[in-house]
Amino acid sequence: MFHYKPKSVDDIVIRDFSFSFPDDIDPKWIPNQRVRSHFFNGVSLTMPYLEPFLVKTGKETARHVTSPELLEDIRGFCGQESQHYKCHRRLNELLKVNGYPELADVESRMDASWKKLMGETLERRLAYSAGFECMTNGFTRWMIKKRLQLFKNADPYITSFWLMHMIEETEHKTVALDCYMAYSGRFWPRFFGVFRGSCDVIGWGMVAMFAMLKKDGKLKNPLTWLELGRELFQLAINVGPFLLRALVPGHDPRHEIDPAWMRQWIDGYALLPNDQPLPLIDTRHPDMPVPFGSVKHQ
Repeated sequence: MFHYKPKSVDDIVIRDFSFSFPDDIDPKWIPNQRVRSHFFNGVSLTMPYLEPFLVKTGKETARHVTSPELLEDIRGFCGQESQHYKCHRRLNELLKVNGYPELADVESRMDASWKKLMGETLERRLAYSAGFECMTNGFTRWMIKKRLQLFKNADPYITSFWLMHMIEETEHKTVALDCYMAYSGRFWPRFFGVFRGSCDVIGWGMVAMFAMLKKDGKLKNPLTWLELGRELFQLAINVGPFLLRALVPGHDPRHEIDPAWMRQWIDGYALLPNDQPLPLIDTRHPDMPVPFGSVKHQ
């Protein structure tokens, strides 16, 4: 029997992702970090296919949910994810225009993959969704805590967008697993869903990353593979522990502590006037603080 428990945030806020990416944005948006830039570009490419899948699965699950609190969480979850993938789509179009039209072929394969996944049972789709969302807890912690290491001097538009995306992923971190537990709760489908959801998204992101590296003519360069090994190692040690904890019976994302920087960002956003555009993070600042109050705006 499913029993709803309070979240670490009071509300899942549906915000307007009003990022106006420059038309000539550089796909190699992190200085001297080609592989890292293209890895995040590749993950971005998955979002207009993954996140509509998550939204449709969440809305279908709502028909089986009786908890008013979880129903409200599902509404917020679907609203946030819908904002995310629309903004990723704008960014992805610019990646293609600015040097990588080959990504359209990767997108068509992604589209077919997630359409096929929609044909599976609701339990399997929920296990996949919960598995992916458990991984995003690790991504949020990694990207916020290591923001200077990852994004120093990087493009402020893409950096700000990714970090805001991760903040909202943490806001709704409980929803996918709560949906699974309310609908099914069986351990083994959820266990395998952790691998399937996380590995599928990372795998498709890397397919797109390799397509971009191939276009750059860098796949035969040993330095590219050294950089790739370094990035994958950092991914494993920062995100891997979150996946391992997600495999344990009784796992609850509520036990994952939210970064203080995330809470500061949420508090700052709450004071932002409705007619004011989203502020950009100053990636040149030695601490990359939350961007409210003193940082220039778009």
